[in-house]
Parts: sequence; C-alpha cells; structure tokens
Amino acid sequence: MHSLSLLALLPLVSAHGHVRNVLADSKWYTGWDSAYKYQTPIPTTVGWQADNLDNGFVAPDAFATVDIVCHKSAKSNGAYVTANAGSKVTFYWDTWPVSHKGPVINYIASCNGDCDTVTPSSLLWTKLDQGGWISGSNPGTWVTDTLVSSNFSASTTIPANLKAGSYVIRHEIIALHSAGSTNGAQAYPQCVNFKIGGSGTASLSGGVAATSFYKADDPGILFNLYTAFTSYTIPGPAVGTIKKREEREHSRKFL
Repeated sequence: MHSLSLLALLPLVSAHGHVRNVLADSKWYTGWDSAYKYQTPIPTTVGWQADNLDNGFVAPDAFATVDIVCHKSAKSNGAYVTANAGSKVTFYWDTWPVSHKGPVINYIASCNGDCDTVTPSSLLWTKLDQGGWISGSNPGTWVTDTLVSSNFSASTTIPANLKAGSYVIRHEIIALHSAGSTNGAQAYPQCVNFKIGGSGTASLSGGVAATSFYKADDPGILFNLYTAFTSYTIPGPAVGTIKKREEREHSRKFL
C-alpha cells in the first residue's frame, strides 16, 4: 500500500520532466522513470537510475559534486541503445514546462568497458552539440521552445567514424527561469547508455569531468531571463574541443 500511495502522488509532483524514450536507428528504447524505483524488480532501462522522485534538478551549489554527472545518486541501469556511428538519436521527454527556457546540451563519454561498472565521477566528457537562445528577449525564444513544439523531443548525432564500444550520452536541459538569482539555475542531466557499432576508428578528443563543466557565476548560469538582452553564452566547454577549466582560464590570461 505504501508503494501504491507514492506512485499515486507522482503526477502531482512530476512537473519538470525526464527522458521517457530514446529513438535510434528506427528502434525505441525506455528511459528512466522515478516510478520504477517502487517496482520489484526494478526494470532495466537504457536511461540511468536517479533518485529524483519529483523530477527535480541539480542546483549550482552542487555543480562540483557527483550529482551533476548524471543526476542525483545516478547509476547505470543495465540496458543499452544499439546504434552505429553517425546515427541520429532523439530523446523524448515526458513533458517540459514552457516557462523553463534555457539551453539543451549533449555530451558523450566512453565507459572504457562495461557502463554498469563505471564510476560516474570517472567519466570524461566531450561536448557533442548545444543550442540555446534563438531570438527576442524577456524571455525570448529558446531551443527549449523548439523541444516543446517537437513533441518534447531533441536530437543529436553520434560522431561519424567513432570507434565501436560502450558509451554514455549525457543529454541536459538547464532551466533559466530563476537564474537571475544566485543558485537559481536548474540543471536536468539525463544519461543514456549506448553500444556503438560500425567500423569506425576515431576516439573522443579531450574529455573533462562533469564536475568541471560549470560555475555558479558563469554568464550562462547566472543569467536574468526577464530583461532585455541581445546574446547568451551557453555554459560549459566548447563543442568537441574540451579542455580542463584550469587550462581555459590560463589561456585567457594571455589573450
């Protein structure tokens, strides 16, 4: 009865959303839903488990902790998306509030073996792609508006010629509706396991721990959505050319 009561409450508290399904190479896969925590046994999913019953977020004061990697107390959950290098991958959220505008960012990391045994903090990420502000201001039009109008979906592409192996793609929305205040930005990282096939030979270049992605005072994290603006800086490392934050800051001193 206790488990049923918790499940009954879920629709009332699940206001933000999670990746419910993944589509790759014409095949559908199941993402993680916090309701699965109360099933016995817990079903295997391509999406990583996370202890976020309310579909909650990771705040800037936790950006240097393991929670930012794949969400709170996250761990691999046994299943994999099977796709080839160069394939398009689409992530379908169960819902997303129109008010929660902000960037959508995709990263990839090699598990260097079985993703079920990898330590989340050991994963080194390469940014695949990113989208953010489109036009207007206060609050303007954002890539999250495109996600909502596209049946709550967003896509990325697995790098062409990537060598076969086990990988994790980290698909993330950062909501900015409260980001005008310190510690107000809301990160919603979602991790999904992939077994990449094909005859590719390329390895991921660079790579950095997720705990080094963002700082609370980055211009793309501390940002007032409800004012006049003409640009937005998407936070985190550059696409495909990741350096550790210390190296980026050292380079800036000599520009």
